[in-house]
Amino acid sequence: MISFRRLALAALIPAAALSLGLSGALAQTPSPAPAASASPSPASPAPAPSASPSPAASASPAPAASPSPAASASPSPAAPPPAAAATPAPVQTADPFGQEVTLEAKKVVMIKGTANWDSAFDTLVDAFKALNTLLDKQGIKHPGNSMIVYTSTDDTGFTFLAEIPVEQDPKNMSKDMSIGKSPEGKALKFVHRGSYDNMDNTYEAITNHLDDKKLEAKDTFIEEYLTDPLKTAEDKLVINVFVPLK
Repeated sequence: MISFRRLALAALIPAAALSLGLSGALAQTPSPAPAASASPSPASPAPAPSASPSPAASASPAPAASPSPAASASPSPAAPPPAAAATPAPVQTADPFGQEVTLEAKKVVMIKGTANWDSAFDTLVDAFKALNTLLDKQGIKHPGNSMIVYTSTDDTGFTFLAEIPVEQDPKNMSKDMSIGKSPEGKALKFVHRGSYDNMDNTYEAITNHLDDKKLEAKDTFIEEYLTDPLKTAEDKLVINVFVPLK
């Protein structure tokens, strides 16, 4: 079985500490008005021999003594109404991991190649460019996604077949090109999102999955590029990884 390990990359999972600061809101009770101002003073009558009292002295003290409605009713803010309760966020469904599928053979135009891990993605892109150039010049449409079939791997690099589905045979192919069929049969499907270099983590997870399930894979595996590697930023790739089973 091919080793699914590519470059030995350490999967670092940063630990994030989340600090929650909770502060209680204390209701402020207004201080009561002074007792002396709440009721009029019975003493200090106006002197009898003086002239007619001033309007301020003869005014009734009752309005000043009665507390204002705002002072008597100042409750603390009530709890948030039910409408303000947070709505649960919708659950995001993860990509299937280890889904059992059956691959169907398709007619493909393919090109053989070898690559080193250090320049692997660039080599694969060049292979796809050569195939697309051939098909575009001859006006041949390709109804399926581009694929890479790995035929052998080691610590320094790998050999591969770059394949593109076609409906008719192209002409004037180079020596390293040919017409054939894509792999078929039972396989497990995994999904990778992100750059090609970060696929080390995906293949490590695949290896662990096969070990846990005690499954044995064939000596090959396939990558189907759902996003066009010639037009998509490398960190935005979406790739189906198929692992054929024995």
